[in-house]
Amino acid sequence: MLREDYRLLAERNAPRLTVSFAQSEAEVREAQRLRYQVFHEEMGARLNTLEPGIDKDIFDPYCDHLLVRDHDTLEVVGAYRVLNPAQARKIGGYYSETEFDLTRLSHLNERMVEVGRSCVHADYRQGAAISLLWSGLAKYMRQHGYDYMIGCASIGMLDGGHSAASIYRRLSQEHMSPIEWRVFPRNGLPLNALDSSMNAPLPPLIKGYMRLGCYVCGEPAWDPDFNTADLLVLLPMSLIDKRYARHFFDR
Repeated sequence: MLREDYRLLAERNAPRLTVSFAQSEAEVREAQRLRYQVFHEEMGARLNTLEPGIDKDIFDPYCDHLLVRDHDTLEVVGAYRVLNPAQARKIGGYYSETEFDLTRLSHLNERMVEVGRSCVHADYRQGAAISLLWSGLAKYMRQHGYDYMIGCASIGMLDGGHSAASIYRRLSQEHMSPIEWRVFPRNGLPLNALDSSMNAPLPPLIKGYMRLGCYVCGEPAWDPDFNTADLLVLLPMSLIDKRYARHFFDR
């Protein structure tokens, strides 16, 4: 597993935040506690966990865990997990394959990293924490020579899915992948039964993905445990917006 440690300081007028990869099981558990807090306690997700207060699944032991820590409180306030190609082979595939048929992306597997379980503590969502997470991811991709990043980007469904259908309609007009990179949901959101005409705001994470240059690779899947509509997004590193590339790589 990864042993590098990226220490990237946030802006001086923000909390003293650093980003690094977990170096111990104890640090991984800090991320899992934050995930439980955000996904279950805040968002109401039904998590299949045997440990109270911990969000953990079979993919976690195979992933590198990127953490943002507030050095004033010593708490982990942001997290991502990263599954590289070698580790994906060991577990038999990517987490995204539980939601999508990724057959058309299979030729990218040796150069493709999956990111997921993104979460930031409610008190740290002004931008610095997620910016540091993306900086850590960008450096990871460049250091290891990976060319593609995929992940499931979630949209809440508290309104029954109408906002999700509307967001997908808007994104599909400008951000769809080439047809040869399309994926297919295993449990698709019933778009024809939903109102897709709403002017629903983009979730901040998805807005950030689109600014980076991500493609949307197909129709959304419905995740009943998290009660979200998930989009499979793909970022070819060669197409990353140059302004954001300079920002993340130079931090």
